[in-house]
Amino acid sequence: MADIQVKIINRSDNPLPSYATADAAGMDLRAHLAAPLTLQPLERTLVPTGLFMELPSGFEAQVRPRSGLAIKQGLTLLNTPGTIDADYRGEIKIILINLSNEPQTIQHGDRIAQMVIAPFVQATLAEVLELTDTERGTGGFGHTGKS
Repeated sequence: MADIQVKIINRSDNPLPSYATADAAGMDLRAHLAAPLTLQPLERTLVPTGLFMELPSGFEAQVRPRSGLAIKQGLTLLNTPGTIDADYRGEIKIILINLSNEPQTIQHGDRIAQMVIAPFVQATLAEVLELTDTERGTGGFGHTGKS
């Protein structure tokens, strides 16, 4: 596995994102808040991280929910996975939503999302009049169903 270097500015007193284990795919992102933030049921908000980064060309950062936050507090991300493009230089912000039935409070420094750095390819689209037939064909949305 090859490492890549990602330039990062941290305007928060939170630690830089890091991998918790040797085989972890994602790094936790933390809330950068001046005061605790309470989300009411079904309320969504944009939570700053205080982080700005420069990804190498050909890479993206995927922002994903944290499973523990989702199961324990009902907090998850909208627009997930969110994509941070290599040419974006603004602050990384997380779109959180409270899907629980109770208000949920986020504190400064809380781990609110995870970030995965991944390579990508850009496709060249070739417009055609027909597509190659397959066994599956147009079946989708559970077409294999229950037997």
